[in-house]
Amino acid sequence: MRQIFLLILLFIVGQWLVKALRRADARTGAGGHAASRNGGADAGAGTGNGANARNPQPPQLAEPMIRCAECGVHAPKSDSVIVAGEAFCSADHAHRHAVRTGTNRRDAR
Repeated sequence: MRQIFLLILLFIVGQWLVKALRRADARTGAGGHAASRNGGADAGAGTGNGANARNPQPPQLAEPMIRCAECGVHAPKSDSVIVAGEAFCSADHAHRHAVRTGTNRRDAR
């Protein structure tokens, strides 16, 4: 029974040491100023502020998607073709839609 308690205690101490080393790494990786910037808040809180110090850029947002008026497929806005206020996934679908609805062919180009 004592051996089980000893193993549990060793596991807890090991986890504590690993977290302390990660926090120290995060502080030195950020130039050693992370603790002074936020008043030492991440010294014992374990909030994960060290990861933000290593990655100061905000995450990239996904590109907006549009729904093709001809086939209904969603395509990235940068790849879409907009004709007469309607969005299409390709120039071919814009042309097909213009022919089908009787719109002037010059609008589909």
